[in-house]
Amino acid sequence: MRPKQISIRDVAALAGTSVGSASRVINGAPNVTPEIRAKVERAIAALQYRPSHAAQSLRSRNSKTIGCMFSDVTNPLYARAFRALERRFFAAGYMLLLANGLNDPGREISILNTFQLRNMDGVIIAPGNERHAGVLEATRQLTMPIVIYDRDMEVEADQVQYDHSAGIKAAVEHLMALGHTRIALVLWQAESRPVRCRIEGYKASFQAAGLAVPDLLVQVDSPTSSVHDEITQMLSRPDGPTAIITQGTQTLGSTLRAISLSGKRVPEDISVIGIGDTDFAEHYSPPLTVLRTPVESVAECASSMLLRRIQQKGPDPAHVNTFPYTLLERGSCGPVPRTK
Repeated sequence: MRPKQISIRDVAALAGTSVGSASRVINGAPNVTPEIRAKVERAIAALQYRPSHAAQSLRSRNSKTIGCMFSDVTNPLYARAFRALERRFFAAGYMLLLANGLNDPGREISILNTFQLRNMDGVIIAPGNERHAGVLEATRQLTMPIVIYDRDMEVEADQVQYDHSAGIKAAVEHLMALGHTRIALVLWQAESRPVRCRIEGYKASFQAAGLAVPDLLVQVDSPTSSVHDEITQMLSRPDGPTAIITQGTQTLGSTLRAISLSGKRVPEDISVIGIGDTDFAEHYSPPLTVLRTPVESVAECASSMLLRRIQQKGPDPAHVNTFPYTLLERGSCGPVPRTK
């Protein structure tokens, strides 16, 4: 037999107050005497009463939930971002609900529509298809505050961004200072802001140095694709790279395997820089030089922007906050081998 559900009427009866007074205490209204508040709180404790979230949402028009859509939650950098966002929103009394877009425009549209139907108080989104007409339209139809996470979208909303172009420039310049000019860039094939900006920074670095951009750009189908074959083939070329900048996790791992199976050593024969810092990069032998992203700072900024939008009244222009990478030097970069 299911236990009886305790209602606000039961709380009011035990406290000896009206239902209205009990409701004001439960909802934190200020116009309650200390005596009434104490009676109601004792009754709540005695009955172990838990207010109905749905009923409170209807009354306050506030669901206390935030929708979060990332393009691929298997990416450790997105996992770190979610943890940081969840910690901030939980402290503010909100539940953060994560959805995985899987870089599928149809799925992303469905998720955005669900956020709207569920009456989220706000959303943070990083779709994999930021220029897709349907994704843009679904985003524009959202009636709650939005923060766009590291995407270029033609939507009037606050944004947090990473300065990918400047980060790649810093990595290329670091390698050039060591004598490298045959520097490969390994990414996945996408039209997303991070990929576009990284390629722009890569090309701009060579142009600024008065050098031709080398034919050493590798792009694969997905961020989880192996680049083993592509790197192996590239390393066998007479004009192959002496240094590689590669996006993290699976791509980085398959790059390092290809280097090892090609009989080359890091950094004696080839230098490597990873995009994004992970435990793998830190504990690899040798520890890998990386472009570290300030994930926690960006999450703090994104959550603060969204909470301000939820709480404020009246219009306010959209804001964009951009965060730099940090080049963290470890042991995976060295001078150009003399034999090259």
